[in-house]
Amino acid sequence: MKTEREYRKELVEVCRRMYEKNFISSTDGNVSVRYHPERLLITPSGVHKGFLKPELMIITDLKGKKILGGGRASQEILMHLKVYEERQDISAVVHAHPIFCIAHTLAGLDLGKDHLPEVVLSVGEIPVVPYTTPTSYEVPERIREFIQKHDALILDRHGVLCLGRDLWDAFNKLERMEHVAQVMFAARQMGPLRHLSSEQLQKLMNIV
Repeated sequence: MKTEREYRKELVEVCRRMYEKNFISSTDGNVSVRYHPERLLITPSGVHKGFLKPELMIITDLKGKKILGGGRASQEILMHLKVYEERQDISAVVHAHPIFCIAHTLAGLDLGKDHLPEVVLSVGEIPVVPYTTPTSYEVPERIREFIQKHDALILDRHGVLCLGRDLWDAFNKLERMEHVAQVMFAARQMGPLRHLSSEQLQKLMNIV
C-alpha cells in the first residue's frame, strides 16, 4: 500500500508530464487522488503545475473541507468531488486543457466513436459536455449524467476530464484522447473521414 508521501510524489510526476506534453500551461489544470476512504490529495490553486513540489499538495475531506496545506485547493474541486461522490470505483481525476481536444469543440466537432479501434478498446465513446462556467456549481451538475457511463469527457471550450482507477490510469486516458484528437485533425486535412463498419465495431466490442 502506498504512503501519503508516495501519492504526493506521483501527483507531482503526473502534473510534470502533463505540462511537458502541452496538456496544460502555466497554472492551468488540476489533479486529485482519493488516497484514503475519507481523504483527497489535490493540486493547489494558482500554482504552476509543471513545477509543483510534493509538500504543496492540499488534503481535503470528501466534502472539500481543507485538512492540511498552506494554499487553497484547486478552484475546480467541486468537479472532482462530484466524481468521487458518484463513482466509488474511481480513485483519481485529471483535468487538463489539451490543445487539439479543445480546438475540436471550438470547431463544433467531436472525436467520434467509430473511427479508431484504439478509442473503442481504451476509452470508448468520448462525449462532449455542453458548456458550463468553469469553477461554478454548473460544472458538477452538468457532468453528473456523463460520468455514470464514461471515464473520459471533453468539456466544451474548457478542456477534458479523465477518471481512473489510479493516477496513471487517468493520465493514460488523457494522453490517448489528445493523440486521437491530433490524428483526427490531421485526417481532416487530407480528406473525408472513413468510419469503421458495424461489423468491425462489433468485433471490437466483443474484445472489450
